[in-house]
Amino acid sequence: MIASRKCEVFFDVDNRLKTLAELESQAASPGFWDDQLKAKETIDRTNAVRAVVNPYLTLVKNVEEMELLAELIESEGGADREAYLKELGEQLKSAESDYQRYELQSLMVGKLDANNAYLSLHAGAGGTESCDWADMLLRMYRRYCESHGFEVNVLDYLAGEEAGVKSVTFMVTGPYAYGYLKAERGVHRLVRISPFDSNKRRHTSFASLDVVAEVDDNIVIEIDEKDLRVDTYRSSGAGGQHVNKTDSAIRLTHMPTGIVVACQAERSQHSNRNKAMKMLRAKLYELERDKQRKEMEKFYGDKGEIAWGHQIRSYVLQPYTMVKDHRTDTESSNTAAVLDGEIDAFIESYLKQNRTTAD
Repeated sequence: MIASRKCEVFFDVDNRLKTLAELESQAASPGFWDDQLKAKETIDRTNAVRAVVNPYLTLVKNVEEMELLAELIESEGGADREAYLKELGEQLKSAESDYQRYELQSLMVGKLDANNAYLSLHAGAGGTESCDWADMLLRMYRRYCESHGFEVNVLDYLAGEEAGVKSVTFMVTGPYAYGYLKAERGVHRLVRISPFDSNKRRHTSFASLDVVAEVDDNIVIEIDEKDLRVDTYRSSGAGGQHVNKTDSAIRLTHMPTGIVVACQAERSQHSNRNKAMKMLRAKLYELERDKQRKEMEKFYGDKGEIAWGHQIRSYVLQPYTMVKDHRTDTESSNTAAVLDGEIDAFIESYLKQNRTTAD
């Protein structure tokens, strides 16, 4: 029964309630808005804590009501007993689903977990094979986002020479987008019989996924214009409205760090630059949080080595079918479902394994 284990995950609910009370007290104090930046941070933190606490309290209340209903049905019986039991079963099933969702959300205690996310896919070793693999991963993440109510907006796209995609950057918008998708940061390895090999040999392909959180405008990241190299180019795409006739696409290179961002989603060069600058700020903030580039790359491997030894997950389609996450040992033999976006088990396992890790 859910009632017997409802507090297993929310073991720190008392602390969260205490924190929420303290934050609400601060917001009600005189002079709270004198420092608007600090006030905004407090409000954001309050909303983040409330987003976990309120669903928990609702769940506990529903469980208690179901327990009372079960006792009433058991004691009274009557002709309608079966109908009431069926209704109770449906309520319990709904509560169990809510519990699982809140359990996962309760693991997201990082400062930026509730934010939107920028995802960048890059094909690695393997040529056309890897470009096709990157395209398969793009489809997988799009399907995942669709099933979870996230919005996907492609910001930059570079097609492969023969098939697939060399690199693509897209923004995922929705509550806790970064909190969920940060689990996917890393090198992904595919083993299959190549559809591009006339001899039908088995090939191994690699693609890397980088995930950074969108940062609030109140977070100050100073970028000196002298440190930027700005390149303009024409947007690429499948044709029609996706291809511009002017050099509206923007690529920004931050010279001190080597970070490169690009955006071609808008027709206006000014709009593309604004989005690219926002993405650059997010990447620089991620870099600053980890202090050193090397420390950040422990999650997804050296960008120059998207190959053996760095993969976080393997997708094997031949000679057997298996998807295995090398960080958590989570496995699935239903490769078709995984590639269709059913990656919740891998994300949940990662979040539980890293539940005590500060973000």
